[in-house]
Amino acid sequence: MFANLLSALTGHRHEETLPEPDAAMALGALLVRVAKSNLSYRVEEIRRIDRLLAKIHDLSPVDAAKMRATCEKLEKRAPPTEIFAELIREGVDFDDRLQALEAMWQVVLADGKQSPEQTEIVTRAQHALGLSEADNLTARTRAKQAR
Repeated sequence: MFANLLSALTGHRHEETLPEPDAAMALGALLVRVAKSNLSYRVEEIRRIDRLLAKIHDLSPVDAAKMRATCEKLEKRAPPTEIFAELIREGVDFDDRLQALEAMWQVVLADGKQSPEQTEIVTRAQHALGLSEADNLTARTRAKQAR
């Protein structure tokens, strides 16, 4: 409480300590980045991210929302998309990387409006994940079917 009061009076902000990004947090932050890349972070995208995090990590809806909130904070301080994607590539096998790419496409398609900015981030992530164009097509097709 005193730290908050002191920071308010002095103008110094206390930065919240965030966890080091592992593959799970990196994926969450990438999903947030994809959703925000067109400068519109819609409720449909937030719900989709929560559902994906719950499914992928076997979390309750509340825990998935908490994880997304942490991922939103991580995304603000995040390194370039390629570095996050490399964390995922180094931490998971091919099938999980393909699932991560599919999750990104699900976020892109969540609000029914695909922007060039979102496509660009997914494409950069796809390359950093070490996935081919054929893998990208597979992930996108699965994402469309999951809607």
